[in-house]
Amino acid sequence: MKWRVIKAYIVKELTELIRTRLIVMVYLMPSMILLLFGYGIRMEVTHARTIILDYDQSHFSHMLTEKFEHSKYFDAQIGLMSEAQALHQIKKAKADMILIIPASFQKRLLHGQKSEIGLFIDGAFPTRATTMESYVQGVVLQASQEAENIALKKGMIVINNRNLFNQAMRDENAMVPGLIGLVLLVAPAILAALLIVKEKEKGTIFNFYASPVGKGEFLIAKLAPAFLLHSLNIFILFLWATYLFEVPFRGSFWLYWLSSELYIFISLGIGMLISVVTRSQIAAVVMTVIVTLLPGFLYSGIILPISAMDKASYIEAHFFPIMYYNHILYDTFLISQGIASEKIVLYLGVLFLYAVILLGLGTLFLKKELR
Repeated sequence: MKWRVIKAYIVKELTELIRTRLIVMVYLMPSMILLLFGYGIRMEVTHARTIILDYDQSHFSHMLTEKFEHSKYFDAQIGLMSEAQALHQIKKAKADMILIIPASFQKRLLHGQKSEIGLFIDGAFPTRATTMESYVQGVVLQASQEAENIALKKGMIVINNRNLFNQAMRDENAMVPGLIGLVLLVAPAILAALLIVKEKEKGTIFNFYASPVGKGEFLIAKLAPAFLLHSLNIFILFLWATYLFEVPFRGSFWLYWLSSELYIFISLGIGMLISVVTRSQIAAVVMTVIVTLLPGFLYSGIILPISAMDKASYIEAHFFPIMYYNHILYDTFLISQGIASEKIVLYLGVLFLYAVILLGLGTLFLKKELR
């Protein structure tokens, strides 16, 4: 290794990044993605427009409707209309759901008979509809427990509910750690994808072809500035998460830092491999976005937990490094098992293997000759 040559290349790359102002994007783009998605993505549904048709007008039905009226998740309206008129309100996008309490609701409950409640939900957005359905089930279950206590003078159903890891049920706690994984996958890869292909477009790659510099030295000099610059993003994103979004951090900071550095190597390896096989900067950027952003968003566990995916998606998710890194991220921020967990140690090993394979493939496909 000719370290003086590597040092000269590194200085040249840093000067180029500063001259072209790409160094601004190194820090601006990750923070913008985290802020935009962190504030923009919301899984919680509040103030769902709810029409309640109470045909029973009994004590128990009033207890149930009061639960909806005093909840932040519903904007309840006791409707004096027919079911057809209420359904028309959903068609006109003036209501999100209709709750129908049938006649003889209280009478059937007091006699121990089954009583059904009608629920119509606007399912144009399935995830939102499923969330609203869960909220309604929770309210009805709570009301049924109180009704049972009144009717039987004894609590037959007792629910002791505790939320683990995200006790406040904040969207930020669930979204922001996963977004860090997405940002550290996309941003370094895009920068690395431009490193070699821009030399091809400008013709300066011939300096490398004609020089005695080896492939290893060339790639180290190319990737070292990008690695060092994005290593600072590890701390910047951590500060955004903990101080701006107030996400708790319960685990080991050293585990967070080590896994993030490995993950940046993986991202740089993806970008470098794309930079080697493409011939234009536009093609390199487009391919990098396709390879990183789309799978990273779908298989990171941000929107849908990996364990909840169907068989094909579950298997496919294990081919992407973001799944392994995000598992470690959620552990360091919310759970704090650390290296005491065998899965965390295994996932660290998988990340290391990904980094070695990707950097090795980039070195293999880089040819020091004109093709």
